[in-house]
Amino acid sequence: MTQTIEPVALADTAQARVDAWLGRFEAALAARDVEAAAALFAADSYWRDLVSFTWNLKTVEGRDGVADLLTRCLDGTDPSGFRTTEPPAEADGVTEAWIEFETATGRAKGHLRLTEDGAWTLLTSLRELKGFEEPLGERRPTGVHHGPFAGRRSWAEERALEQAQLGYERQPYVVVIGGGQGGIALGARLRQLGVPALVLERNDRPGDSWRRRYKSLCLHDPVWYDHLPYLPFPDNWPVFAPKDKIADWLEMYTRVMDVPYWTRSEVTAASWDEAAGQWHVTVDRQGEQVVLTPRQLVFATGMSGKPNVPSFPGMDVFGGEQHHSSQHPGPDAYAGKRAVVVGSNNSAHDICAALWEHGADVTMVQRSSTHVVKSDSLMELGLGDLYSERAVRSGITTEKADLIFASLPYRIMPEFQIPIYEKIRERDADFYTRLEKAGFDHDWGDDGSGLFLKYLRRGSGYYIDVGASELVADGKIKLAHGQVDHLTRTSVVLADGTELEADVVVYATGYGSMNGWVADLCGQEMADKVGKCWGLGSGTTKDPGPWEGEQRNMWKPTQQEGLWFHGGNLHQSRHYSLYLALQLKARYEGLPTPVYGLQDVHHLS
Repeated sequence: MTQTIEPVALADTAQARVDAWLGRFEAALAARDVEAAAALFAADSYWRDLVSFTWNLKTVEGRDGVADLLTRCLDGTDPSGFRTTEPPAEADGVTEAWIEFETATGRAKGHLRLTEDGAWTLLTSLRELKGFEEPLGERRPTGVHHGPFAGRRSWAEERALEQAQLGYERQPYVVVIGGGQGGIALGARLRQLGVPALVLERNDRPGDSWRRRYKSLCLHDPVWYDHLPYLPFPDNWPVFAPKDKIADWLEMYTRVMDVPYWTRSEVTAASWDEAAGQWHVTVDRQGEQVVLTPRQLVFATGMSGKPNVPSFPGMDVFGGEQHHSSQHPGPDAYAGKRAVVVGSNNSAHDICAALWEHGADVTMVQRSSTHVVKSDSLMELGLGDLYSERAVRSGITTEKADLIFASLPYRIMPEFQIPIYEKIRERDADFYTRLEKAGFDHDWGDDGSGLFLKYLRRGSGYYIDVGASELVADGKIKLAHGQVDHLTRTSVVLADGTELEADVVVYATGYGSMNGWVADLCGQEMADKVGKCWGLGSGTTKDPGPWEGEQRNMWKPTQQEGLWFHGGNLHQSRHYSLYLALQLKARYEGLPTPVYGLQDVHHLS
């Protein structure tokens, strides 16, 4: 029977309002009164849970969504101890509060936005598992065993023994395919949680996935956005790090954080043994075939997945050089050459600008409209409140910034982004006028929400301008429009008959879904079973519906037992590696992990 909780008189301070709401919410949960708990949410409301209630990354909407989540999850979660961690703030009729609480298995943090109608948004996020806390602070390891011990091994000897045994005498519980920033961040998390894991990288050294990109590549995101777990960049780190500096940092980080890591190790096949509940992962390790048998397999092969290398008629007869942007060596060899770059997003702009700087005659082929935002405007208006020196001075730590961003459910994120891009449009009006007069086809996203939503929905379709757009506006980078029809021995021919003479063609044509790697290694049937990675189901360009509310397949359980995906930019690799690591740790320790709202598959790739 539903228990009635007496209404609380409207409190007259932000703290009192939050305390009253938390008190009623906890009382309803303790009484298992789902109806009363759901009634504390506004009719138009959103609850985003990161593992703490759902063992999933899941957003529910409205009172019915809240009621369904609680009906399924409340008994197993057994939450208690809801409290604020700092004084709430209030603006424009919305009270915001940072909260913490405990569950049966862990400790959690969250964020609450209250209106006069009840909770508008609620974020709940698991931060640690009880009894399996990371060895931090007072729990840090001593690093030495004092006293005499016969046959004592040094730290270096212990580490060497562990490295020699892992994958041979001792099998890892988790194998991570891909040793870029995602695999390294996850490997560091798992190491701190005591989960036997092994990161596999086919390149020679950690960081080579950055070293081998075109030489002008720099991060377009600022340093405050890009810290790795545990070990932030030093205060003198450049705002926009060159790719080789990032590569060296990743190599150093892998060693300092003791990430179990094999280089020159390429996975050639992987299959799931249903009866044994484990994977068989075949690895070519420097010419030696090794079979690993982990319980969990993580694809950390990069959010962008496999390069989309087009197949145009005439590619076999073209007499010049041609390659995908992921294989572009840099501009040095192309001085005085005619270069055609197919594509108009970040990589295309970067490559075109570097080629122009080194004396090439460059033409960019724009096949569809692209959103461009000037770096300075994005840093100030788009990121400045959360990821900047200004934010640091105001007390916004990296963790807090990540949680603020995570507290905005994807459904309503456009409401917060559209005004930002309207300001950018006004601030840089002359820039956009010049760009469009040059013939560049520009857009602001399907709904005017700009770069971040384009990234979250489709992972493409934008350029953060660090100079190439000025070259386009000035006509120094030439523009052509349309689809490629075919190549001749000396040119690229577009669908309208335009012929572009070329000595080199660069295909900046993007990347496919991450499950393309699953198809290659595990078979198409398994790739279809898990479906497309990335996107929200927004129904916008390249992000087909239905609405899913979270990134497809990323950092959470998939339809294939024991198969996970980890990727994204440095910010996402840092933030979401925690939740993925906690899910893997719970399974390693045998904790109950009933998954609420396992994602359905609507798109195969």
